[in-house]
Amino acid sequence: MIATRESRLALWQAEHVKALLTQRGHTVTLLGMTTKGDQILDRSLSKVGGKGLFVKELEVALEEGRADIAVHSLKDVPMELPEGFALACVMAREDPRDALVSNRYASLAELPQGAVVGTSSLRRVVLLRSLRPDLKIEPLRGNLDTRLRKLDEGQYDAIVLAAAGLKRLGLGGRIRATFEPADMLPAAGQGALGIEVRADRADLMEALAPLSHQSTWLAVAAERAVSRAMGGSCSMPLAAFATFSGEYLQLNAAWGDPEATTPLLRARSAGPAADLAAAAALGTDVAQRLRAAGAR
Repeated sequence: MIATRESRLALWQAEHVKALLTQRGHTVTLLGMTTKGDQILDRSLSKVGGKGLFVKELEVALEEGRADIAVHSLKDVPMELPEGFALACVMAREDPRDALVSNRYASLAELPQGAVVGTSSLRRVVLLRSLRPDLKIEPLRGNLDTRLRKLDEGQYDAIVLAAAGLKRLGLGGRIRATFEPADMLPAAGQGALGIEVRADRADLMEALAPLSHQSTWLAVAAERAVSRAMGGSCSMPLAAFATFSGEYLQLNAAWGDPEATTPLLRARSAGPAADLAAAAALGTDVAQRLRAAGAR
């Protein structure tokens, strides 16, 4: 039994995992749930408890035995899982980049001065501000379809969304431009799916092992370690993105001041990352570099 949120994207993700497990001979059903993160739409997540609001009810279902696994967008998963829970599997990453969606403008550069851009991610706010300080950035909450509807109603000139979600739902045609990581560094874990289980379910960890993608897991372990070392939550304007170049994992991070009193700070490091501990150590090193530069 897979515990899942009931948004269209969350259901796609759960169905994707269900199909892969069914191919391997497992019998799989879905348990659809509404989380607090789905219900609270009038305030930013950073003000009401962070992205953990999207996973808490699913964890309760695992704890009570109503479900066996929970499928998450990894960027929504808190950096520290509650005691008794474990990440059993990280799957191959979809496009990790951010996407500009607009009905009138083909790129960020085309947006006129003072254009209204929608996002509720503090990371995207500080990165957009560093690229285009003249833009008016307004909050945007709700699931993917709700955000697109608000754009189509004319509430925004453009919105910024994760490319992965749009592509998974067959909405890649709505993307006008994708931001290269050098310009708009992704969030830790963006584009990757993680599967959570109770830590005592060794049987499930074994069953899920074939779905895991090792290089993605190592990359996101480094990214999440940056966030963990910085006290990471979605109330932190922090970006972290890692890619392999041969044997070496290259990790870039950025921190922005939400009050816009200091410029965007960047840090990077690279090293061999043969296991999760080495990847996490790389993340801790980058976090220390950010703090040394003045991030808080």
